[in-house]
Amino acid sequence: MYKKIVVVLLLGTVILFFSTFAISSSDKRKKDELYREVAIFSDALAIIQSDYVDETKPKDLIYGALRGMLAALDPHSQFMDPETYNELKIDTTGKFGGLGIEITIKDGLLTVVTPLEDSPAWKAGIKAGDRIVKINDDLTRDITLTDAVKKLRGRPGEAINVTVLRESEKKLIEFKLVRDIIKIEDIKEARIIKDGIGYIRITEFRESTPRDISIALQNLSKQGMNSLILDLRNNPGGLLDAAVSVSEKFLEKGKKVVSTRGRNKANQSMDFLSQEAHPITKLPMVVLINEGSASASEIVAAALQDHKRAIVLGVKSFGKGSVQTVIPLSDGSALRLTTSKYFTPAGHQIHGKGVMPDIVVEETKTETARVPEEPEKSEEIFNQIENKQAAPKKDTAAALKADNQLMRAVDILKGIGIFNRLKNSL
Repeated sequence: MYKKIVVVLLLGTVILFFSTFAISSSDKRKKDELYREVAIFSDALAIIQSDYVDETKPKDLIYGALRGMLAALDPHSQFMDPETYNELKIDTTGKFGGLGIEITIKDGLLTVVTPLEDSPAWKAGIKAGDRIVKINDDLTRDITLTDAVKKLRGRPGEAINVTVLRESEKKLIEFKLVRDIIKIEDIKEARIIKDGIGYIRITEFRESTPRDISIALQNLSKQGMNSLILDLRNNPGGLLDAAVSVSEKFLEKGKKVVSTRGRNKANQSMDFLSQEAHPITKLPMVVLINEGSASASEIVAAALQDHKRAIVLGVKSFGKGSVQTVIPLSDGSALRLTTSKYFTPAGHQIHGKGVMPDIVVEETKTETARVPEEPEKSEEIFNQIENKQAAPKKDTAAALKADNQLMRAVDILKGIGIFNRLKNSL
């Protein structure tokens, strides 16, 4: 019996040893591979410094390499030099000069996530999903987000030409825009529409949004609100904490609002639970979304949808559900690095998927505008622009028709109200 125990213990020790050795060996292989690649980088750096036609500054070379390295990861990761990082910090104040559009890189093309309401881009008619293919006389082929922002921004009052490809209409449209000071209001509208149906439009999730929506809800309750439409259309997102705070106002305490998952489970994988002490859980709700709803607005819509707390109506959202962490570096520059992705309470990934509404209702003004079966590749688009010098005709579409999505939401809530009254009368 004693010999058997010794044999078993020895066998366990051998297995543990080989397991530990395998892990150590795997780590060593990864480190060796990294060192080999770093050596190649070092060799290239030395060759450029010694043989390039012009004298180069080491800092310029390193910054260029960092920009390329971060850009190779995904469209949302980027290296920010001190000047760019300072611009990012200025953006968080909610006031800046520009056109009023949220942009991203999608399918290799500079794409409008959404125009901000009442901005120059909004008033001119730029839409979510428009592909910006030309800024003044410069094609946007292979442009980075950082460079695009620098080209689009400028002094208030300055004019800029922007050419977009609207795939749904299969045409190029040129816009002449005048830059303005962009002031973001998170709660754009809060009122009673009719028959006690409240309406709140959130244009972006900022630090003040949870407080502002609480005030709006209190005011509407005093006016006799018996149901609510939460309009998140063309809302490009904003702060994660603000999205969680807005969601939990309508969810029972302890419900999962959203999850983040990354490689570092200790720091990047988290569950965000509702903590509101006195949430509004009985008020019938409809949430409006469209292709311009992204990021934080998708978190709110998905949380209320998954917990059966609200009916989501409209068209599929944008699908921007990744988390970027800004990591400052010692010289004043910074990395904006994608560290995790958002998942809904039901475990569905938002990034690249979007939120599908419970009831699909196309906007009246785009009912005949369908996405082409085979979207043109980015290189083909730029080749066509270079070969056709004639300026495309301006879009002279008629004025916007009535908001049919909002009217459908009103009808649904009126129907729920009638049903509840009938049920209570039985």
